Amino acid sequence: MARLVALNIFVSNITPMATGGGVAQVWYLRRRGVPIGIGLAATTIRTALAVVFIFGATPILLFTLPANAQGVTQSGSLIMTFSVSVALYLGFFGVLVMRSNWLLRPMLLALKATQELRLIQPTRYRRWRKRLVRTLQQFAHGFLLYFQGNRLDIVASFIFTILFLLALFSFPVLVFWALGYDFDYWLVIIRMVMTTFVMYFSPTPGASGIAEGVFGYFFRDLVTASHLVLVTVAWRVLTIYLGMLIGMFVLQQEIVADRRGQP
Repeated sequence: MARLVALNIFVSNITPMATGGGVAQVWYLRRRGVPIGIGLAATTIRTALAVVFIFGATPILLFTLPANAQGVTQSGSLIMTFSVSVALYLGFFGVLVMRSNWLLRPMLLALKATQELRLIQPTRYRRWRKRLVRTLQQFAHGFLLYFQGNRLDIVASFIFTILFLLALFSFPVLVFWALGYDFDYWLVIIRMVMTTFVMYFSPTPGASGIAEGVFGYFFRDLVTASHLVLVTVAWRVLTIYLGMLIGMFVLQQEIVADRRGQP
């Protein structure tokens, strides 16, 4: 699992919208005997848990804690944008979780269109269609397995998601404290939640550039310019680049093992 996480950190931060991380995880799990549909369900559930907490907390913070989000709450249009984005994003994951079979028909129509346009041969179309149906069935079954699983495991998945996010958001707090700033812990956590929310919509690989800009925007009124640059760099190095470095070596080992036919 540690290798799986490291692999995800590296690939998700070199692909736009972090789309490659899930693909890499499914590929990794598939090499270890996990069906593609089940692997997709597992990675989707993990992502959905984090999204629910971050996206659920963001509008609450915007509406109930204006003093802690000074620059954001002054813009009604920005609040509306945040709220609509939350609704659309959570709605998408709701469809994935509750009505994954709704995805089958449009995907089959798209596959059929490629065959009619003669982009693929009829034999390949039939083979891909069979695989697609099987994968989506496994995907839906994966959610069923999760919700019918041990209740303690389900509760633990929620608890550890919260602990993971708190640990991730605590890195800037520790750096600020090390520099001598006496910030309230929850003030920084609140702003980190909103920073991460914006990063989810970044089209750049790993939200590069945008993450630093958003972080600087939310904390510019709290620290000096020189310290802000230092904290921004330290935050990205500790939470992203160090993991990417580990993930790069993990990916290299996995590719070499894959070429050799090793699990």
